[in-house]
Amino acid sequence: MAFKKDDVIIIEPREIFVGKKDAPVTLMEFGEYESEECAKVNEVVKQLLEEYEGKIKFQFRHFPLTLIHQRSLKASESAVAAAQEGKFWEMHNVLFSNRRNLGTTSLKLHSKEAGVKNKKFLDDLVNGVYGWQVQDDLKEGLNRGVKDLPAFFINDVPFTGKPTFANLSAAIQSALKKSKAKAPVKKAATRSAAKPAAKPAASKTVVKQKQRA
Repeated sequence: MAFKKDDVIIIEPREIFVGKKDAPVTLMEFGEYESEECAKVNEVVKQLLEEYEGKIKFQFRHFPLTLIHQRSLKASESAVAAAQEGKFWEMHNVLFSNRRNLGTTSLKLHSKEAGVKNKKFLDDLVNGVYGWQVQDDLKEGLNRGVKDLPAFFINDVPFTGKPTFANLSAAIQSALKKSKAKAPVKKAATRSAAKPAAKPAASKTVVKQKQRA
């Protein structure tokens, strides 16, 4: 659920996907924007999204290696900021294209190229408005055992091996086969369990998020 801070709803990175929403396979990457390896694999990801259009969705999670890449943190924050306007993918690609020029002022220029309209974009970066979201991704990555970048997970299963198009494609194909194998069982179970019942009235669940200091 989106995170509420100072009465502003912030869309979390874990809620941001590129691709078909109900695609059977989720390709998740932990990475950062100053990494040459992450920039190279981003081109592979683009190919995969095209090759498996409608079958996979991609999610990028932020894992800035600030000890060696000091500008990676603010770059990640800028991507989260762009996502608030539905411009994550555009900003994501612009950042990789300009990975050697990620100073805070430059990030403002990159946001314009990506189509971000927020006039407070630079102020939000300086004030660390989206810092919590990046830190949450970093913590999740550590909990998942991420050490080297880029790190991929396919339907939450860690991907091992070199992240080439061929290797990732093979893993995606395997995940697709597993999802197809499970699908008929689900349908059969649903049919057997179905009973005539009155249609319930629509309801809406509101979950109150604890405000962060």
